[in-house]
Amino acid sequence: MWGDGGVTVRKRYWFRGCPVKITSSNPARSAPPDASEKTVRHVQETTVRHLQETWAAALRGEHSPIAPRPVIGQSWQRVKRFGLDPEQSTDSVLLQTDELEHRRTSTALADVMPTLSGGLGAVADASLQIMVVTDAEGRVLWREGNPGVLRRADTICLEEGAAWSEDTTGTNAIGTALTAGTAVQVHSAEHFVRTLHDWTCAAAPVHDPRDGRLLGIIDVSGPDSTFHPATLALVDSVSRLAESELRNRHLAAVERLRAVAAPLLCRIGGKALVVDTHGWLAAVTGMPPVDRVPLPNSLGAGHVWLPSLGMCVAEPMPGGWLLRVEADTPGCVSRLVLDLSEPRRPCATVAGAAGSWAQDLSPRHAELLYLLAVHREGRSAAQLAVDLFDDPTRTVTVRAELSRVRRRLTGLLDHRPYRFREEVEVEVLLPDDPLDLLPHSTAPAVLGARVGGASGPGGS
Repeated sequence: MWGDGGVTVRKRYWFRGCPVKITSSNPARSAPPDASEKTVRHVQETTVRHLQETWAAALRGEHSPIAPRPVIGQSWQRVKRFGLDPEQSTDSVLLQTDELEHRRTSTALADVMPTLSGGLGAVADASLQIMVVTDAEGRVLWREGNPGVLRRADTICLEEGAAWSEDTTGTNAIGTALTAGTAVQVHSAEHFVRTLHDWTCAAAPVHDPRDGRLLGIIDVSGPDSTFHPATLALVDSVSRLAESELRNRHLAAVERLRAVAAPLLCRIGGKALVVDTHGWLAAVTGMPPVDRVPLPNSLGAGHVWLPSLGMCVAEPMPGGWLLRVEADTPGCVSRLVLDLSEPRRPCATVAGAAGSWAQDLSPRHAELLYLLAVHREGRSAAQLAVDLFDDPTRTVTVRAELSRVRRRLTGLLDHRPYRFREEVEVEVLLPDDPLDLLPHSTAPAVLGARVGGASGPGGS
């Protein structure tokens, strides 16, 4: 990141938390290995001063020679649209005890709390910081770490049941990671609310490997003097470790379901399959196996139409569903509603003569469906690669993702070029503010739609 020999760089980062557009010094190089504590403190104070100047200039609407990092600048813009006051308190209405306990017991994060405590909680305690775990709404479910920092966290309402989304508390690692969908570090005056300027935090999202759904956020917070650029990498690594443990637990659960399903299917004639509650296949008879059957967000016993199978009869089993396929071909889809109005939860609802069906979308699939909805005439793999990555050579990635979309939403898409079928009516529900369109996305086409005002077929 820095030059090999000197201490001067141009158009590089002052440190991980603050990009510099003018000549600056690298703190790691400007302080020799035997630098005194006074020198280190001077570097830290200089860094914080630059951040405060950038923050103050942004609030005044003035240009600053040291620009905020893109993830911070975009967050500040969102927070301003929310109407938050930089001088406000960070207090929020806490969840009731029974609601807090319900959220704790109903999230898969509870299964990996021992891993999080062992991998991050002890480190946070030793480094005079705390570990915080939130749900997908930014509500604090658990926290642990240094006792003194825990008491100090109480003064800013960083406690169990508190809300730490951007629309409540402004730019902070928890809320900004929720919105951006990636690991984020926020230091000192990068926080929008002044009360948090003497804090530093790093957070990373945790996703459910079964369906890609966001489970919550892992965060490490502490006084600004405890800042270290490696904290972000540590938090991100622990979040991936938690996802890996969840994945192993899921594979073990599918194996248990398979042991129950195999003898059952031996006694069933015709097409049938057993899947877990997320649609992952445990056993099948009378038809080719698939990795996963997309299930609606709400599935009950009885007749149900599934795009990839057609009309089925669903019967509950311990840990999953028995699906008996009644129709030989999938039902005909006549309408799709792409709901992008909720920034953190894109959803697709498909409907046909046999009924309707809804499913949450991954961020990438939401991007692809939005682009195809805007370009009803169709897009080639190379054009979509430019739309997503500004690189026409990344067609392999595009084709692989579209293959997954076509398997999950059977009967909706054609190829050569990729497009919605002519008979399918498409409606796109957009957020009230175009700048909130797919906030996780860095695709050039989506960035352009935010600036130019998002649009879509039948959009609202």
